[in-house]
Amino acid sequence: MMASLCPSAISAALAAISPSPPSSSKQTRFSFSTGSWRRSRMSSDRSLPPVPDRRVVLGCGSVSVDFLAAVASYPKPDDKIRSTSLKVQGGGNAGNALTCAARLGLNPRLISKVADDAQGRSILAELEADGVDTSFLVVSKEGNSPFTYVIVDDQTKTRTCIHTPGYPPMVPHDLSQTNLLSAIDGARIVYFDGRLYETALVVAQEAVRRKIPILIDAERPREGLDDLLKLADYAVCSAKFPQAWTDAPSVASALVSVMLRLPNLRFVIVTLGSEGSIMLERSTEGNSQEEVDVDNLLEILKQRKDDVATIPTYVSSAVSQLKAKGIGTVHGRLLLGTAEKIPPQELIDTTGAGDAFIGATLYAICADMSPEKFLPFAAQVAAANCRALGARASLPYRTDPRLAPFLS
Repeated sequence: MMASLCPSAISAALAAISPSPPSSSKQTRFSFSTGSWRRSRMSSDRSLPPVPDRRVVLGCGSVSVDFLAAVASYPKPDDKIRSTSLKVQGGGNAGNALTCAARLGLNPRLISKVADDAQGRSILAELEADGVDTSFLVVSKEGNSPFTYVIVDDQTKTRTCIHTPGYPPMVPHDLSQTNLLSAIDGARIVYFDGRLYETALVVAQEAVRRKIPILIDAERPREGLDDLLKLADYAVCSAKFPQAWTDAPSVASALVSVMLRLPNLRFVIVTLGSEGSIMLERSTEGNSQEEVDVDNLLEILKQRKDDVATIPTYVSSAVSQLKAKGIGTVHGRLLLGTAEKIPPQELIDTTGAGDAFIGATLYAICADMSPEKFLPFAAQVAAANCRALGARASLPYRTDPRLAPFLS
């Protein structure tokens, strides 16, 4: 049972539910491998807002080739089964998130490493075809490019990944100072997926020097991730990360703990798949001194969310002192975002849904979207990505009519 909460604190902490408002052309891009211009799908639809003026995004992290096999159900030990479908496409958290950002209209640049092999060449070609600037990827003459076997269970709609890292791994001296400065020049935001941490830290330190905000994908605890998080302005976490990182007893209290441990963070989001997302946004406005138990508040928000709507919506608290018992207090507000209710026959594969959410978050930050607007938008982008096999096959373009209500 929830602990008692004074009525004035509840009413002060809660705001009304505000769902997302209801409601192709082509553009040339430069191909970094061929040195020529090509046509790509970009929006000039007058019903959509213009793309952000500052839309250069720099990412540093993983790329790979994904070998995806869908199966009727996950095999038991020593089983021999057949796939129901098979696909080979680009993958890797950073590669997926920046592909999403490019399709939404941003100009992403990527720092990573591949080998000069067939897989490496296909990684580069696929990224370039979507408008991701690969000029700053390091290509090793020897070794192997990263690749991942992905088994998609048609029955449970889950996926199992077996990853083989690239070799030789990327190290800081692979990225020259000249390339670093060129890559980061003009960037609106810098994004890290937590891999290549030694190189990532060099890039992050340069971003801090230039006062460029940093977004971190905190998927799971990794070597060097803590050093990156200390420099972050925004963090998007997997469902398990906040409690694994903080040892807090609940998700809500873990988010408070994350904000207290990382005083530079403006917000932290935890993505929860079909359960939506939770955001804790720090506030420097308001002078409310009334404390509200964050676990109780989250339960109240869950009761007030719109369970009828099929499209993503959100519900928000007002700004208050959010208290986690035994941990501390953060001045801010809590937002609960819902996910799209995808019809079962349309739900194919959740691979890369979190990366799609991050790609949409990068767009939202560049477009100065409010959390009320971008949480449903990011959820819609992630849901669109679940309708085909693999992390990129159904990533939506800016002109996708499903995005229009969230962009207009």
